[in-house]
Amino acid sequence: MHRVFPIDAMNRVSTKPIIGILLYRKHVITKQPYIPQLIRSFEKAGLTPLPIFINGVEGHVAVRDLMTTDYEIQQRQLDNIETPSLSSEAVKVDAIVSTIGFPLVGGPAGSMEAGRQVEVAKRILTAKNVPYIVAAPLLIQDIHSWTRQGIGGLQSVVLYALPELDGAIDTVPLGGLVGENIYLVPERVQRLIDRLKSWVALRQKPASERKIAIILYGFPPGYGAVGTAALLNVPRSLLKFLHALKEQGYTVGNLPDDGEELIRWVKEADEANPLVGWASCPPLSRGGQDAHPTSSVNVRTLEKWLGYLQTSRIEKQWKSLTGTGIKTYGDEFQIGGVQLGNIWIGVQPPLGIQGDPMRLMFERDLTPHPQYVAYYKWLQNEFQADALVHFGMHGTVEWLPGSPLGNTGYSWSDILLGNLPNLYIYAANNPSESMLAKRRGYGVLISHNVPPYGRAGLYKELVALRDLIAEYREDPQKNYVLKEGICKKIVDSGLDADCPFADAKRLGIAFTPENVRMFSSHAFDDYLVELYEYLQVLENRLFSSGLHTLGEAPNEEELASYLEAYFGDEPQRRGERREEEKEIRDLLMQSTDELTNLLRGLNGEYIPPAPGGDLLRDGAGVLPTGRNIHALDPYRMPSPAAYQRGREIGQKIIAQHLDEYGKYPETVAVMLWGLDAIKTKGESLGILLELVGAEPVKEGTGRVVRYELKPLAEVGHPRVDVLGNLSGIFRDSFVNIIELLDDLFQRAADADEPEDRNFIRKHALALKAQGVENPSARLFSNPAGDFGSLVNDRVVDGNWESGEELGNTWQSRNVFSYGREDKGQARPEILNTLLKTSDRIVQEIDSVEYGLTDIQEYYANTGGLKRAAEKQSGKKVTTSFVESFSKDTTPRNLDDLLRMEYRTKLVNPKWAQAMANQGSGGALEISQRMTALIGWGGTADFTDDWVYDQAADTYALDAEMADKLRKANPEAFRNILGRMLEAHGRGFWEADSDKLDKLRQLYELTDEELEGITV
Repeated sequence: MHRVFPIDAMNRVSTKPIIGILLYRKHVITKQPYIPQLIRSFEKAGLTPLPIFINGVEGHVAVRDLMTTDYEIQQRQLDNIETPSLSSEAVKVDAIVSTIGFPLVGGPAGSMEAGRQVEVAKRILTAKNVPYIVAAPLLIQDIHSWTRQGIGGLQSVVLYALPELDGAIDTVPLGGLVGENIYLVPERVQRLIDRLKSWVALRQKPASERKIAIILYGFPPGYGAVGTAALLNVPRSLLKFLHALKEQGYTVGNLPDDGEELIRWVKEADEANPLVGWASCPPLSRGGQDAHPTSSVNVRTLEKWLGYLQTSRIEKQWKSLTGTGIKTYGDEFQIGGVQLGNIWIGVQPPLGIQGDPMRLMFERDLTPHPQYVAYYKWLQNEFQADALVHFGMHGTVEWLPGSPLGNTGYSWSDILLGNLPNLYIYAANNPSESMLAKRRGYGVLISHNVPPYGRAGLYKELVALRDLIAEYREDPQKNYVLKEGICKKIVDSGLDADCPFADAKRLGIAFTPENVRMFSSHAFDDYLVELYEYLQVLENRLFSSGLHTLGEAPNEEELASYLEAYFGDEPQRRGERREEEKEIRDLLMQSTDELTNLLRGLNGEYIPPAPGGDLLRDGAGVLPTGRNIHALDPYRMPSPAAYQRGREIGQKIIAQHLDEYGKYPETVAVMLWGLDAIKTKGESLGILLELVGAEPVKEGTGRVVRYELKPLAEVGHPRVDVLGNLSGIFRDSFVNIIELLDDLFQRAADADEPEDRNFIRKHALALKAQGVENPSARLFSNPAGDFGSLVNDRVVDGNWESGEELGNTWQSRNVFSYGREDKGQARPEILNTLLKTSDRIVQEIDSVEYGLTDIQEYYANTGGLKRAAEKQSGKKVTTSFVESFSKDTTPRNLDDLLRMEYRTKLVNPKWAQAMANQGSGGALEISQRMTALIGWGGTADFTDDWVYDQAADTYALDAEMADKLRKANPEAFRNILGRMLEAHGRGFWEADSDKLDKLRQLYELTDEELEGITV
């Protein structure tokens, strides 16, 4: 290990920030010019570099023993000595940069026992408590492929996935290979230097002078989404955060008593016209602001900030800078927000035009619209923020066009975030999308807990039914008069759809109270047993109750609900695991760290890492929250347990198909999404491998290097063909897996096996005979660098006529093939063949919080695929789901699961009340689920009347509830009513005219109130 100490660093006289840099010793020996260039760049920028040259494996020793910090020195004076081996000559540094990548402990050799090494790294970095940044030239990939396709494969693991396990932030690729030589990209080196300087300046500036910009979200516009985030109560959390800033000595203006009031201020400012000002507000009632807090940016100023090249990129797409109509008034771009002292709070601009909201931001040449760009440039140059806080899950700046991984100077997220330190509050159960925020958006993640769990219980009709069945079963002979009443309750509540009476179907007699005597008592009694069991399943289903408030520890009741959901209600099981229960209880109480660590992040301190995941599945490992969450090493997927569970599910899918149709499925569509893949460590891959008849092969370090075909005799069923539908995040995060799968499909297509035992080969040969190239391509996704099927955009905007249109939209957005050669080539013939032969679709659901009915993504992707496959094949395609957070691996049918979810969540008074108590955010959550209900009607023909009837009774026709929602969030309430009326209009709901009249009146009333406000 070699140190190079500039003299003034040794004598501690430098006032310049000192940056510890770990560099490869072998690159000095081989005289690689990038090393002196990098060191000189630091010096030129007014930083003092402390270069330490290492062989690769001893990086942590260099950091532990040769670098110290103000924080560590203070702690040692207090006798908190974490590092007894600290050298007396250790140099005080302000930040640490590793150009090695890999884990800090063990370097290139260090991914064998990740867990233990991460703990060591975490201890060392916590003791130093300064930013730890990994930035390096690419040594496995050339500059050309990085700038064309983004960083992929092993290079992404070395530079991103492994260092993130240690809590590394702000990764910047500094250059890469050109031929055999390592070159720096000077502009990227400058980005690293400038971001380092911002972090150091943040730490050095007194809190009272720091300027913080807080970014809220309001997407989609017009639906009451301003100041909301998934699973988080933003108004309460924001107010709590602002009070905490005040206590820390930040200059914060006067705050209202209620967070909802604060959101109203922000919303008004966001919607104000800068030319008119904020007419409705007296000047001093808002913490002493003037009456025109809405700022604006002149088009000439924006051109100056952007420079010629970036200005012309935007003009090329948007024709003119001032002609978009988005928050643009004459030559001025509106920047709406509220400034309270040194704290500015604003709403992130919309991505595009209403009705075409995503316009699609993501194609290569696309750019965000001019006002979006002006907003972030204003924060950099005019407000001059010292740091940003993106408040909750999730914004859009990290999804903007640019390199999928490894920002270049052309990536819009890089241009707009610039050198601003970015603290990003994110739900702890989403280690998938949060990776974009971290990698493309320079986000230091601060995770927050999910809301407490509730058991659905039974309510209204369902309780009455259960009691009737119990009474009837005590003595069926004597209580036969109850039969009609039971039947009426079953039919009225729509339960005959969840749990059909097989005998009625067999005899072709309608199951009605009048006909109930026509069925044999024996069959009816058996049916009631089945129904009673189903009611028990409903009663015990978990749901996510309400929303979480940042930094708030759970109360006794909430604590009990987390523990009960985790341990189940078996006292014996909990007794055996008393230690574990105590540990989890203590960790849940540490959710106060969410606020503490957000404040520490704003001091430029080190935020410890933790895996993102679910308490229910992963136990104590994902707690406490308030951590910089990370994903996993993609070279270890599937894990042994995920492979086994996946195999079991694959076998059940095949068995179910055999049972229903008496033959093997030819093709199964498998949804490969980043979220469940990361959280289950690759269960969906296990399903795919079982269908194809293959297994993972590992090398000595435990990394998966190939998926090997097993001999047919061993597989036990024909090789089933697979349509792998990749989410955008899976496509960009798991390039290595995509290449291994592509290789597997190629080998399966080439295997010398009979076609009736290998459907991959059968289809590939038929495609080849038609002259189709790459006939073994099986992995399809959205266009390169782009996300989403756009089906949900059409559903939200209501601009579609038939379900078939939604299927076509899905298909046009998913025709792009990925593999070793294909990087988004359109292959419509192959997709058509796979859709035409798809007999089933299978998908994992990763958490209680994001079920089929909770978010738009399921119907937009899985529903869209189902619709497209049914159009191609002309038959119904069975769609099955496995809930990966439960021990049960039985795939459930789409309609069955939708019914279960709607009964236990949307129309369950317990869920409804918990959500309605969360103010504007809770109302939005209810409203979004009404939109998703329409989405399922359009893509899957799910049109059970009882869901709409009970939703109308719960949210609109219950005067107290309606009043509560309308007051909390009139736009969201209007959408709830609007979707009910839309459902009737589309023929999804046979509603009685009395109900419809009441809904129409309520809608008109709400609409008028809103128009009155906005005029």
